[in-house]
Amino acid sequence: MKRHLRQSDLVLWTGAVIHTLAALSLLFILVFALPARAQEDISCGGHDLLAGLQEKDPEAYARIARQAADIPNSESIFWKVEKDGVPASYLFGTMHLSDPRVVDMPEGAHEAFEAADTLIVESDEILDQQKASAALLSQPQLTTFTDGKSITDYLTPEERKLLEADLKGRGVPLFAVSKMKPWLLSSFVSMPVCEAARKASGRPFLDQKLVMEAAASGKKIVGLETLAEQLEIMASLPMDMHIKGLMSAIKDPQLTRDGMETLITLYDQGKAAWLEPVSKYLYPEDDDGFSMAEFEQKMVITRNHHMAERAADTLAKGNAFMAVGALHLSGKEGLVQLLRDEGFTLTPL
Repeated sequence: MKRHLRQSDLVLWTGAVIHTLAALSLLFILVFALPARAQEDISCGGHDLLAGLQEKDPEAYARIARQAADIPNSESIFWKVEKDGVPASYLFGTMHLSDPRVVDMPEGAHEAFEAADTLIVESDEILDQQKASAALLSQPQLTTFTDGKSITDYLTPEERKLLEADLKGRGVPLFAVSKMKPWLLSSFVSMPVCEAARKASGRPFLDQKLVMEAAASGKKIVGLETLAEQLEIMASLPMDMHIKGLMSAIKDPQLTRDGMETLITLYDQGKAAWLEPVSKYLYPEDDDGFSMAEFEQKMVITRNHHMAERAADTLAKGNAFMAVGALHLSGKEGLVQLLRDEGFTLTPL
């Protein structure tokens, strides 16, 4: 059976895997301790696939903009959260990357964070890497094959050669990672080299930076999930889906880099919700893809409900700054709408 992601789904998969799961960013640092390398190209060799479209094809650009606007609550990654009788709180969408364009928050967001008494994040375990590592290693089935199998048992001979060559180019022999689950390997091969170098050198990704600064300033830190919970959801997705994502990233590394650069550019413009209409414009549907619906349901929507329920009590006390992956904010079952359902008033900033 062919294993292939639609190109539109590959862009979505790559963006969503890194964008929505802090655990993979942390595991990348813990497991793949690569030497830092000097990198001059902030884009990591990727190109913004949307660059110039407004001038070259204004009709297509306008169509993408309309489709994005049709996604509920897609107009901002920064929201004011209010409830009668308590100081305002704020909701900010992050990316789990150390790219300077991501780490430098937009005007108003850093000030809101500084003024807050409490920081709410996906997981507070990212503050202590050693503790997080111990917690994850205590459940090896989440990251490694514990049934005697290895990643090669799920690959064709051709796929094995491709994976081995890709890993060799990164200085990692296949035998050293053959017991690792494909979602962990996907986070490795999908991560641009310069982003990997930044993280390996100790530069924190945005969520981690916020947690570190909050701890240093004495803020209360509230985690909404454990890293194990995040990985359990990832592990619940079909193995074939993970293998498809892994192999598609290896077979088209430039598309992976371009997709990441496009996503970062959209995020930098406050347009994280544009990812889906942009990717589907650039790469029309074909008959050999697979649906991202299950991925979105488990990795985004289900977690949205958990986050909203668990954050409500802290937000109800006021003066909190909530920072979670930006793809969790918009949509009919995004955090903005779910928090409104909890009785909060949210206003885009």
